[in-house]
Amino acid sequence: MTDQGELSIGLDFGTSGAKALAVSRDGGVVARSAMPYPTRRPEPDAAEQDPGDWIRARDGVLADLAAQTDPTRWGALALSAMLPTLVELDPAGRPIAPAITWEDGRADPEGRRIAAAAGEAAVYRTTGQRLDGRYLLPMHARLARGGVHEDTTIAGAKDFLFSSLTGRLLTDPSTAAGTGGWALRGGWNAAVLAAAGVAADRLPEVAAAISAVPLRPELAALWGCRPGLPVVLGAADSVLGAYGLGVRSPGTVAYIAGTSTVILGWSASPDPDPQGRYLVTPMADDGYGLEMDLMATGSALSWLAGLLGVSGGAPAVMALADEGSLLDAPLVLPYLSPGEQGALWDPTLFGAVEGLTLRTTGADIARGLIAGIVAESRRCLAALAETEGAGAGPVVVSGRGGSSRAFRQALADASGRTVLHDPGEQDHSALGAALLAGRSALGWPDESAVRRDAFVAVRPEPSGVAAWTERYERHERARLAQRARLA
Repeated sequence: MTDQGELSIGLDFGTSGAKALAVSRDGGVVARSAMPYPTRRPEPDAAEQDPGDWIRARDGVLADLAAQTDPTRWGALALSAMLPTLVELDPAGRPIAPAITWEDGRADPEGRRIAAAAGEAAVYRTTGQRLDGRYLLPMHARLARGGVHEDTTIAGAKDFLFSSLTGRLLTDPSTAAGTGGWALRGGWNAAVLAAAGVAADRLPEVAAAISAVPLRPELAALWGCRPGLPVVLGAADSVLGAYGLGVRSPGTVAYIAGTSTVILGWSASPDPDPQGRYLVTPMADDGYGLEMDLMATGSALSWLAGLLGVSGGAPAVMALADEGSLLDAPLVLPYLSPGEQGALWDPTLFGAVEGLTLRTTGADIARGLIAGIVAESRRCLAALAETEGAGAGPVVVSGRGGSSRAFRQALADASGRTVLHDPGEQDHSALGAALLAGRSALGWPDESAVRRDAFVAVRPEPSGVAAWTERYERHERARLAQRARLA
């Protein structure tokens, strides 16, 4: 049973909407709320959101939590948000244009130009990031071609939302990494900023993720919480998703399945991969996340739901896939974004289907898409296993994409690892934010954390491991053949 002490509030602003949790000292969720907001795609490769929609969602979910709980018990609040997402601010801190989300691919030419000018290898070695058009500095450079005032501030989504709550613009190291110009050992990379034509004073001040600023008095009055409520800066959604899953030491890997999929192992070292297969992102407290992002997973499943006329979106497609057989499923290359990051970093890849017949069913195609996503997941997990201590243990799955037991079994068989899942919680980024606030602002012990005893384990099955070895080899042959055709 949860206690009746102070509650910590976790706010997560994801690609599709905002989620809020009220969490007690023992780690139990006592209330939750969610509110969607749209992504607009006014031209090819565009993905824009209205920051005003974030504010409306913020107000809606917090008002809902205030109705479900006693807001005078709120002890602290912390933020998590999608990364990278650009918000350009005027001197008064107001957005001057729609926000550009991480799904937007229009700044790829600027990303290539900045990376080449700053030295691609040097950028990765110093920042831990593979700079492309989905980082804030290239996004800004694209907008600057249309004319940007010199006093514009380049901020991330969480930076803007933190400012809206506190009146102070700050960013944390993990969100600063999303600019493409934050050095792993601290400070801005001068070569990247120079190549992007950006002065450091146009970026927010960087502070620790556990930094706290009081909530604005008028907002405290609006929700009925106590004056001076500490708002903890928080971190990127991938970082706090791993935190909420309890990935805070070497071995265990976080697998966060949402619109995209984040695969993240923990390391004490900020050293990048000699082969450049993963990003290195500062964690919310100690250590670094070795992170790989599969670009089109939940979004690809939602696309297939629309194509097949299946109501219920991605979860319905995963349920449909359970009816299909891996042996009968066509081979699907899941690079629908197009391109892939993960462990590949190949922008030339695109989605493809191989092996359709008149007997192929919608369930077979769904199973094939799931198989393609699992094959890329296997590649990422294998790369982490090669890094000493970073990823040799179990895989802990979060998100609605992990709700299917058949999917978790496929992931276990393909990777040869035990897969753990928390059936009682899907919003681990919001949970991670709440736990971070509780520990840093309220003095909660680390034991107020993830209840691993409630997790369900799926272990590899020998017959499945053999089938997945063959499937992965087919996947690789098809991918390499596609690359050869494009060469």
